[in-house]
Amino acid sequence: MIELGSTVRILAPKPHVLAFYDGRIPGVRAWSETANWLDDGAFSLGIATYAIVSGEDALVYDTHISLAHAALIRRTLADRGVRRTTVVLSHWHDDHVAGNAAFTDCEIVARRLTTDLLAANRAHFAAGDPPIDPLVMPTRLIDGPEEMTIGAVRVRLLPADIHSEDALLLHVPDDDLLLAGDSLEDPLTYVAEPLRLAAHLADLDRIAAWGVGRILPNHGDPDVIAAGGYSPDFIAATRRYVAHLLALEDDPALADRPVEAVLGPDLESGALRWWEPYRAVHARNVAAILADA
Repeated sequence: MIELGSTVRILAPKPHVLAFYDGRIPGVRAWSETANWLDDGAFSLGIATYAIVSGEDALVYDTHISLAHAALIRRTLADRGVRRTTVVLSHWHDDHVAGNAAFTDCEIVARRLTTDLLAANRAHFAAGDPPIDPLVMPTRLIDGPEEMTIGAVRVRLLPADIHSEDALLLHVPDDDLLLAGDSLEDPLTYVAEPLRLAAHLADLDRIAAWGVGRILPNHGDPDVIAAGGYSPDFIAATRRYVAHLLALEDDPALADRPVEAVLGPDLESGALRWWEPYRAVHARNVAAILADA
């Protein structure tokens, strides 16, 4: 195992945007050789937490997979002269809230639904491997779209129902940039709510209509993130994958189609980049859909 946080790469996809990226390191696990959420749901797939920095102000989008990661983020921002930090949570899952306790002196913004889900799952977090205990809760709840200013940077907070029903995306209009949390994931989405795929598909259509120029997901290729993010083709690629999973309900034989064939055109076009640990994620997704069909 490695020291948590020791393999973080700090990327700069935009002049005032930092990505604290960890994982996607072949043969390396961060927490345990046995199955656990930190390695199998985050580190092996690659995960980024983002910071929007402007002068003495910063917005941190998710608090990463451990307190060590969160402490590194705080040190990095302090070294850059940040004195005021606001946290925004993309949704309620473990790998996005594990570092909350490092931000107890900051405002933590989340959807009301996110806060309800966090509260309902306290026992899950405390019993997790690794545990998240204490679970620090949001301090400001929102119910719909909002806007905030971080230094000189305007940020729009936009609720969505993709991957998780409580998703909250960030749009930075001046950069034509969307921070997508787990609503978009390269090369394929991790199905957390198999019964809500139709709703997720509808919201993918909705966010496609926003017409953003570049997209930064929490789980993606570090080289693409470092270069400024994904093109809007990322949304269409995700939509095609979710539509394939939905089709399994009526045609279970589609489960035998290799994942490379499902993603083939989007891998060939460069809209997606293959990463081998997602083979197991795809198999898990298919099993979840068939179990609920």
